[in-house]
Amino acid sequence: MFLINVEAAVLKGDKWLLIRRSTKEAHAGGELSLVGGTVEQEGDSNDILERTLRRELFEEVGVEVKESVRYVRNTSFVLANGKEVVDIVFLCEFDKGEPYIKSPDEVESVHWMTTDEIINNVEIQHYLKDSILAADAIRARK
Repeated sequence: MFLINVEAAVLKGDKWLLIRRSTKEAHAGGELSLVGGTVEQEGDSNDILERTLRRELFEEVGVEVKESVRYVRNTSFVLANGKEVVDIVFLCEFDKGEPYIKSPDEVESVHWMTTDEIINNVEIQHYLKDSILAADAIRARK
């Protein structure tokens, strides 16, 4: 059985919201990433992916995004413990709040970066770059 993870490619102007994950995190600790988290089991439910996305944004960095979120892409990976994860990225437009480290166990720092800054940063993993490029392409078609 897969775990389902959602991530928010949050755009404000020409910059994307990234976090540096806490080194306490078992997966990708200390790395720059999008804000996101695992979908919790709810039984019968509507819009669970979008609600999870909004919950994670508010819990981790205290921000809200506009109502409309757009699907970007999905990938899969395997955690160190062998659990398989389906990761789904959504394009979100920033609405309100000032991002801050609301959950220090999950977030070490908060950053706004342009697409070029992300793509040219050697520290950032290829899958994050691919997600930003895909989200930026969708944004450009809007």
